[in-house]
Amino acid sequence: MSERAPPIGTLTDRVQLKRREMTGEDEGGHVALFVPVTSLWARVRSLTGRQGTSADGRAVEISHAVVLRFRNDIKPGDRIVYRGRSLDVVSAADLNGRRAYLSCACSETSFTG
Repeated sequence: MSERAPPIGTLTDRVQLKRREMTGEDEGGHVALFVPVTSLWARVRSLTGRQGTSADGRAVEISHAVVLRFRNDIKPGDRIVYRGRSLDVVSAADLNGRRAYLSCACSETSFTG
């Protein structure tokens, strides 16, 4: 992730932030729900992609870098929805230590068969 502040006007992607909430089920156990929090302007860039297997199926995992204005409520486990794609937040850190921008490492997994 770049340690430079993004140029003005590069946060051009509209994303939705969703918070992960764990709720109990009647049968026992827990289920994760993603509750919408807000819409934000961000810069989303794809970094790498790799193919593998998961749960007896082929899967593709794509990593993304998401830069947005600083917020202290984003944490691993939250989700960013970008153009209908769910990006799971892996880590979130202050971009340059000035609490102006937040850089999030995100992962997207899709199953191909």
